[in-house]
Amino acid sequence: MLEGLARLHQAVFVADADGRVIWMSEELERLRGEDDLDGSTGWKAGLPGHDYFADVAQLDEIRRRFARDGQVHGAPAELLGCDGLRVPVEVDGVRIPSIDAGVPLFVGIVRPLSERATRDRELRETAEFLSAILESSPVPVLAVDPRGFVQYANPAIEGLLGHTAATLIDKPVAMLAGSTGELASAILGDLPDDHEIEFCHTDGTPRFVTVAASALRIADGSAKGSVILLHDQTARRNVAEDLRRKNSELEHYVQNVTHDLRSPLVSLLGFSRLLHQEYAEGMDDTARHFLDRIENAGHAMEALINDLLELSRIGGTHDHKAHVNLSDVLNQLHAEMKPRLEAQAVQLCLPEDPIVVLCDRTRLYQVFSNLVGNALDYMGPVDGATITIDVHEDPDEHRIVVRDNGRGIEPSQRERIFELFQTVGPRADGRRGTGIGLAIVKKIAQSQRGRVWVESRPGEGAAFHLTLPRS
Repeated sequence: MLEGLARLHQAVFVADADGRVIWMSEELERLRGEDDLDGSTGWKAGLPGHDYFADVAQLDEIRRRFARDGQVHGAPAELLGCDGLRVPVEVDGVRIPSIDAGVPLFVGIVRPLSERATRDRELRETAEFLSAILESSPVPVLAVDPRGFVQYANPAIEGLLGHTAATLIDKPVAMLAGSTGELASAILGDLPDDHEIEFCHTDGTPRFVTVAASALRIADGSAKGSVILLHDQTARRNVAEDLRRKNSELEHYVQNVTHDLRSPLVSLLGFSRLLHQEYAEGMDDTARHFLDRIENAGHAMEALINDLLELSRIGGTHDHKAHVNLSDVLNQLHAEMKPRLEAQAVQLCLPEDPIVVLCDRTRLYQVFSNLVGNALDYMGPVDGATITIDVHEDPDEHRIVVRDNGRGIEPSQRERIFELFQTVGPRADGRRGTGIGLAIVKKIAQSQRGRVWVESRPGEGAAFHLTLPRS
């Protein structure tokens, strides 16, 4: 974190509660006149602050303000040069936790007053020009100088953080976020664009923001700081959190309901089986037919309960991504489905080359089990019935295709079949499915950060595509 701050604000030091300077950036050492640096990070051995700053009274004032407010803005001080000269500076500072979670440390950001007095004219002119364009922008925008101090803020910043634009001028930009290190890393491009950083509004409420930064260049092409765009993600994050909470409640409800349904269903199927075993010979054909229908309905309900329970578990904490040998999964599936494939005279063609994909192994097996089972259920009677599984290695993802040469799917059904409880007619055995199998495939794809879709025309078979990211 400290190296990131030093890259952003350059002249930085860290002091403990007793005022000892325990770390100093290379740039601050250069300001003191140490020109023989060897590229080290500048770690110091706990020397008192007056070894580096000339005026003890000013240091005491900085410590009092820090103890009272937890931060310091624009405190005057004099940096003591190695040659005995005094360099007038301003110090901004903020509290950070110590490594051992004990007494907080003070991070000081130093700026020579000479630089403030002679601040780059080009940056001021550029900021004035940009302000005419950016005043009406709904996106909060900051312009900072090469040392990371705010030189411009548009009015939208007040809606995001509560600070007026005027109050931010000459403040270190890193002090706006709860995590100075994260903000520094984001501005320097060391974090993903979608990484959310927690800021704090002046009313104390958190704001979650993504940061986009680019160099601010003037007409001659030289960099005079950075332009920073802050995108408020708080509302989206709150909606996502609310959705996750509701999903968790729904999944918990489904698990409870399925558990409660299972007990009477076990009794129903158990007693119907006893009736078959003990009294079937005394029943006429109508009674046996009714008993068969009771058992079939019970088994259908059992399959529905199992599928609902499995659907609620997908994406849970037990899912674990790993590199999985696809051949092992498909060979296991082929062995378990062999009796059914032979009974329906369907050939299952698997990839010849071994391929490794990134996915939870159990979920990957479920994907193939549901897609191959779906093809067996709905492909219909066809000469030379075949189900083919192919895997395509694209640059960023693996694309799995499960293709059959069956009756195909109407265009109006291509999206609907992935919804819960939706089917496209009776299965090969005459019964209706639960309508959950493809919904399970879709949820697995989403939980693995992939996607699923179908390509099909009536009478020309169906090809189900599923993608899995490679990293």
